[in-house]
Order: sequence, then C-alpha cells, then structure tokens
Amino acid sequence: MIYKNFTDEEIEVFYRKIGQNVKKFRKEKNITQMELAHSIDHNSAGYIAKAELYKYQKHFNLEQIYKIAKALDVKPYELIKF
Repeated sequence: MIYKNFTDEEIEVFYRKIGQNVKKFRKEKNITQMELAHSIDHNSAGYIAKAELYKYQKHFNLEQIYKIAKALDVKPYELIKF
C-alpha cells in the first residue's frame, strides 16, 4: 500500500512557488497579467493575479504552465523549480 507522504502545507508551498516564478518571469518580460491571461486563452487578469499568489487556492494547471512558458519564452521546468 502507498501512503500519503506529503502535507497540505507542502502542496501550498509548491503552488505558491510556481506563482512566484510566473510573476518573476512575467515582470522580467514586462508583460501584464492581462496580456499573459490572453496569451493562454484566458480572459481574466484576476485569475492570473490569484494564481500568482495562490489566493483562494487558485493555481495554474499543467496546460496553463505549458502555455505560460511559451508566452514567457522559458522552459516549463523553470516555472516549477524551487
């Protein structure tokens, strides 16, 4: 049997780090949250803002990470690395 070997807090840290990385690269490229939202086929800058902060448990999914990486011209792993 496989047991859960991670905590909810670890998952929260994981999503927060991804959000911080997205924000860092987005700002380095001078891209607004709205521009990033549109580039990943989303129509809300608010969603990007919340996911960057992991507010209300909003976070980016794998497809969004792939699209964000393309939009920011970085490798997807750069958005999830610690």
